[in-house]
Amino acid sequence: MENEILDKLNEQDKKIDAIYKSVEKTRTYLKWTFYLTLIFFILPLIAIMVILPSLMRSITNMYNI
Repeated sequence: MENEILDKLNEQDKKIDAIYKSVEKTRTYLKWTFYLTLIFFILPLIAIMVILPSLMRSITNMYNI
């Protein structure tokens, strides 16, 4: 009886370790997805908000003779 319980506990320990590894991989994947979203989506939006007004001003000044 005791051996069965110990075997089950060891089995559960292995499964918990596998789950932990999987969760850590998922966490790392989500972290990098967040960083890439910031780099490729949010930062260009901020850059457009900063650059667009001066670009529009220079274009309108070019056509206002």
